[in-house]
Amino acid sequence: MTKVYIFLADGFEEVEALTVVDLLRRADMDIAMVSLNGTRMVTGSHNITVQADMVFEDNEFKDADLLVLPGGMPGTTTIMNHEGLDKLLKEYHAKGKHLAAICAAPTVLGQKGMLKGKNATCFTGMEEQLLGANVMDVSVVVDGMITTSKGLGTAIDFSLSLIKSFKGEEEAKKMASEIQYKHYN
Repeated sequence: MTKVYIFLADGFEEVEALTVVDLLRRADMDIAMVSLNGTRMVTGSHNITVQADMVFEDNEFKDADLLVLPGGMPGTTTIMNHEGLDKLLKEYHAKGKHLAAICAAPTVLGQKGMLKGKNATCFTGMEEQLLGANVMDVSVVVDGMITTSKGLGTAIDFSLSLIKSFKGEEEAKKMASEIQYKHYN
């Protein structure tokens, strides 16, 4: 089973994170919410508090197939500055493993040099932080092992693209049909 970790910090964008969690779980992918706060309770940018499945410091993440970064502020800033996650992202990137980020979070990958020579997208107005990337003005970009997306309004497309990457086009189409999403290509 595909193992996925999504990292939450206070100020995360709830729709971006929870849409990914919901749809990947519906697709029988093993996704765990990981708190960067030192406690399992994490409050999003719109005052919705969720209980993460685990705390970052209590895990090694050796079994992950995909690491996901949701946007939101100041959650993205915390993600950018978290030393343990920084090390983990760099390790996974060096190994050529899958990374995904939505909204402001692709800037984390850009600032860490992981988007050089890659096609990428992010929240409008933050493109200059995608250092070295070929910036595209589209909902979702998959370039090799990195998936980026624009924001809250693209959360379903982002999630379906992750399902497609790991479970195939037919599974993504099936999921889109099950949730009555008529815009999936």
